[in-house]
Amino acid sequence: MTIEIREFDETRRDEWDRYVNRSGDASLFHQYRALELQASHSNSTLHPLVGFDNEQPIGLYPVFEVHRGPVKAAFSPPPNIGVPYLGPVMVDTDPIKRRKLERRRHQFIEGCSDWIRREISPTYSHLRVGDYYTDMRMFQWDGYLVTPKYTYHVDLTPDHDDLLLSFSRNARRNIRGGDDEAANISIGGRAELEAILSAVEDRYEEQELGFDVPPEFVCDLYDELPDGQIRPYVYTVDDEFVSGIIVVQFGETVSRWMGGVRTDRSDWVDANDLIDWRIMTDAKREGCVRYDLVGANNRRLNRYKGKYNPKLVTFYQIEHGSLPARAAAHLYRDRISSNLTTLTESRWTITPRQLLANVVPSLTTTYRNDSSTRDVLSSNTSQNHR
Repeated sequence: MTIEIREFDETRRDEWDRYVNRSGDASLFHQYRALELQASHSNSTLHPLVGFDNEQPIGLYPVFEVHRGPVKAAFSPPPNIGVPYLGPVMVDTDPIKRRKLERRRHQFIEGCSDWIRREISPTYSHLRVGDYYTDMRMFQWDGYLVTPKYTYHVDLTPDHDDLLLSFSRNARRNIRGGDDEAANISIGGRAELEAILSAVEDRYEEQELGFDVPPEFVCDLYDELPDGQIRPYVYTVDDEFVSGIIVVQFGETVSRWMGGVRTDRSDWVDANDLIDWRIMTDAKREGCVRYDLVGANNRRLNRYKGKYNPKLVTFYQIEHGSLPARAAAHLYRDRISSNLTTLTESRWTITPRQLLANVVPSLTTTYRNDSSTRDVLSSNTSQNHR
């Protein structure tokens, strides 16, 4: 079996999306229009790779080429736009034996890696894949650095009462005691989406952090993707915004993407428990089987998320490149880049040693603030986590 890797023709985008829909692994962000928006808002070049076995598609791998000074990089997803996972996904085919499936996956990843080295020649490569892709051996054999990351999934398959009973006492009390307040929750439109983004950005500023995600990117996704895929759930009182959560829904998964920020108006009611419960009940009714809380790497926020009795799920961050290249790319990704900008705008040739000398002092901060899923996007300041 020989896997042929091709860069997909953008004029056949409908065909790409049919492959996405056939994959049990793909997310909303794998759709072609979503990929174009990611490229546009990250100032990168999209390379949508497809693996074919005798004209039968067996895998998709969107790659984004980024140039910053002397650093040429390949990302999936691109940096600083808040997309939690992307990377390669397999296209569902007829059931095959495990040995053949593993061989197919390995050949697909190997072929895509060879294409990236040949056509992009990146100094640095970085990708994050969700829990749908757990076989990291091909990447490790090829010299990639593989780092486990974590998120939480709430199982939505139990019936309504059993699901609620699995929550913490505090969460059950807030939800059961909030029947009257639940009427204040609705799925809003673009104005509500912008209100949530503004609240999240304000929360970042309070914590003296930079909000990397371009609000225009989220709004464009809302405007241009099919209805219902991006949903701004909001809690309002007398038409005044109290709190809100932006969710992403695709296939059998609904994801808590951004929001959950407590405002001055939310001190008197546990709005976020009520919003999360509304999201879960809506998703159950529409056939979703899991609620991805998007991130389990922040100890403080994990106390809040843990009250929904979620399952801890592992996903992976995968990197390739020399230490100077990895350092420079981390600095760019987290916008700690003043030294790098100075270097890249210089008229002198930059050596790896010079690059390393200018970025090493920031490495500790950069890795500590790694933005792989940025749990703080779902900031919640409540202390009632029991």
